[in-house]
Amino acid sequence: MATNPPPDPKRSMWDFIAFYLRFCRNKRGLSGEAVGRVIKTSKATVSRIENGVDRLDGQRAALLDKEWNTGGVFSLLVWYASIGHDPQWLAEYKTFEQQARMIRIFEPTLITGLLQTEDYARALFLGGGASDPDPAVTERVGRQTIVDSAFVMVLLSESALRWPVGSPEIMRAQLAHILDVASRPNVVVHVIPQTFATGAYPGLDGGFKLVTGDDFGEVVYTESLGGGRLVSSPVEVAEFAITFARISAKAIAEHQSAALIKQVMEAFGDDDVAQEQL
Repeated sequence: MATNPPPDPKRSMWDFIAFYLRFCRNKRGLSGEAVGRVIKTSKATVSRIENGVDRLDGQRAALLDKEWNTGGVFSLLVWYASIGHDPQWLAEYKTFEQQARMIRIFEPTLITGLLQTEDYARALFLGGGASDPDPAVTERVGRQTIVDSAFVMVLLSESALRWPVGSPEIMRAQLAHILDVASRPNVVVHVIPQTFATGAYPGLDGGFKLVTGDDFGEVVYTESLGGGRLVSSPVEVAEFAITFARISAKAIAEHQSAALIKQVMEAFGDDDVAQEQL
């Protein structure tokens, strides 16, 4: 069993769960291997949970509650951690992102960060009220090196392509950049057409990212106003994977997506001419 100090229980609910699991194990004089037998996993995984690398999920929490007769404490803690805002979500997500073998992204409203140009990102931050957007822009663009190493699949809604950000010149450059990145063998971009035939589909209420890696399995990141949530429970992650598959079924083929992106890019050129005439 690892001898690293446990995570700070005051930092987040997930860190409290890691801290409390180690406390309960030591209180009972159990080894990591013994706890692993209870939750049907390895000693190494128990160590990773206690060190905050992996997270306890609902099924394993229920096994602990039953074996230790806790009255459901671990299940409740995991439930609260899963629905709450995690102050460490961004740092953790970036770590997973850097180690990713595959990233699947669905974005219904804006161009996703891994595909943004500097000018597009800057216009977004300025529109959000940032007085000095440059540090955030540099950080966002710097993370795009991930596209060089991981397989990336992106589902973009047509409305995300058409929403004007910055200026027609910025939008044309942004859409051209998407086409350029999508030409790489490890990047796939599909567009979900904005038609009545497509209609309402799962995910319209918010985007998410599925991140898969050799060391951590699979996690999901969802973003909301003022915060975000990192999902690691296998049951919840599976639900997001199903949702991604259902959204994918609404998307058009790669070559059709590229043609639609080019069409939207040309429309921004027409918008530019129209503005000059005004």
